[in-house]
Amino acid sequence: MRKVLLPTIIIVTALLILARLFYLQIIDETLKLKSDNNAIKIIYEYPERGYIYDRNGTLIVANQPSYDILVTPKDVKNIDTLELCRLLKITKADFIRIVEKARVYSPRLPSVFLPQLNKREYAAFQEKQRKFQGFEIVKRSLRDYQTKAGANIFGFITQVNDKIIKENSYYRSGDLIGKQGVEQEYEYILRGIKGVKYRQRDKFNKDIGSYKEGKFDTIAVQGEDIKLTIDIKLQEYGEELMLNKRGGIVAIEPSTGEILALVTAPSYDPSILVGRDRSRNYTQLYNDSIAKPLFDRALLGEFPPGSPFKILTGLVALQEGVIDEQTTFYCNHGFSYGRGRFMRCHGSGPHQLHNGIAVSCNTYFANAFMLSINKYKNPGQAVDIWSNHIKSFGLGEFMGYDLPTGKKGLVPTSKTYKRIYPNGGWRSTTIVSNAIGQGEVLMTPIQLANMMAAVANEGTYFTPHIVKSIKDHRIKDKFLTKHKTTINPMYFKPVIEGLHAVYNEGTAKSLKIEGIEICGKTGTAENYSKINGKRTQLTDHSIFVAFAPKENPKIAIAVLVENGYFGARNAGPIASLMIEKYLKGSISRKDLETKVYTNDLQKEYAKYISGQPFSINGR
Repeated sequence: MRKVLLPTIIIVTALLILARLFYLQIIDETLKLKSDNNAIKIIYEYPERGYIYDRNGTLIVANQPSYDILVTPKDVKNIDTLELCRLLKITKADFIRIVEKARVYSPRLPSVFLPQLNKREYAAFQEKQRKFQGFEIVKRSLRDYQTKAGANIFGFITQVNDKIIKENSYYRSGDLIGKQGVEQEYEYILRGIKGVKYRQRDKFNKDIGSYKEGKFDTIAVQGEDIKLTIDIKLQEYGEELMLNKRGGIVAIEPSTGEILALVTAPSYDPSILVGRDRSRNYTQLYNDSIAKPLFDRALLGEFPPGSPFKILTGLVALQEGVIDEQTTFYCNHGFSYGRGRFMRCHGSGPHQLHNGIAVSCNTYFANAFMLSINKYKNPGQAVDIWSNHIKSFGLGEFMGYDLPTGKKGLVPTSKTYKRIYPNGGWRSTTIVSNAIGQGEVLMTPIQLANMMAAVANEGTYFTPHIVKSIKDHRIKDKFLTKHKTTINPMYFKPVIEGLHAVYNEGTAKSLKIEGIEICGKTGTAENYSKINGKRTQLTDHSIFVAFAPKENPKIAIAVLVENGYFGARNAGPIASLMIEKYLKGSISRKDLETKVYTNDLQKEYAKYISGQPFSINGR
């Protein structure tokens, strides 16, 4: 048996090798195709990217034709360089630099020489193309925006870099890829599939027809269309309202988690990042360290939430059983606590939950917070229980939405205070500022909006998302999964009544909209920044959160205006107008609209240009 085994193994192995060689050399012609590379020219056909629509089916991102001039360095022979440079409006130095860069990539493969020519430039070059051996034209499609809004949502298209080419074999030099926003997040769906054609060449480098009668050719497949959750009319209106201001607006449909508007200000017209001026325009936007138009404040700005956080303070205190609707705290224009410290308040007299929310009483919520912490003997254990309640609203973590950027915000835990106070000694009075959203808590505008969606739903929410549907694709399960907070649903009803009172008798009564029952909360967040090395208090941020209508809510919204003073002064009117625009389609409060349009905060921001003009993280 042993004498037979070894010869058998050798024979079987030899047969397998011979069979593989036969397949590779006789049957499979792909290796032959590669070996014939010198005589075969590969031509790529680039598909159109998928179109983008808003939630109502309005086309907002289409395509327009564009033309790239490619160069194959080894084929560049006997051309009039100066004539080519004059035709394309480039310098001879540019010509040398680009060709050398292409040669480094590959002397035999085409590289982009000049991208994104328009129709007029293409026609001028095509007329004389025969004179420039080694140069060819490839048709591509660029984005054609049907709106001037939503740049932060869409992202933009740019050429792939060397790192992307090395990491992903689909891309070649000069290919386009989505960067930021929906274009990046859904690149593999929007980009489509390139087509490939193999053309034979003779010894004089002339095209003599398809290789193997097109046996290996493939056709381009257009990218798939996407429908966003955005209402483009609402998005455009939000960006108009935020002109000459800095901040963010996020509107969400509470019953689905669909993002209705995602506004960051200042922003820019997305069309300026299309065409030959794209690079120059992007550089200008990138280098604007004052206004930061590329910084998406709605997703990346981390701010103290201010008084809207009192909503959660009240809910946690109700859940922990330390207050009820009738619990009363007396306010004497503020709250005294620990060694002569005093938290100011603009109210006075006895307050219960309902009017504590309506008039935003600091004293009421400071007491409620301290009772929640003092319920437990160990402050570390207490703050972790409190923190878990807060985090159940989707705070302190990445939201998980379908956009490629974001920040976690901050919900402090016992570890936070062990780090701040390594020797211990901290207690409820030490951290009481958290009660009114002025402690260590930081939130992004989208987290504020999601918080209000959870309140509107009486304790549940869906992960916010920007894509509504894609043909032949199912939306990810995580966007269809309902999340529950740790707060019993019965505790939301009295809080919602208090939020309704904010509009009827409280801090937002001047912002009422006829025919719409709105529940909201004003907020004014203290704002500190380092200027010339010193911690300096700047003008407060204006914050407002709301949902409407009170019954069966259709929209939850958060508005933050940097350095915007009181919540009812800047953010509140914007929120009311956005709600009316979405629910009614028109505006009745023209007085509010005029106030918002004419309120230019540029002078406010200019005060701090010598130092730091504003504080992105609110500190």
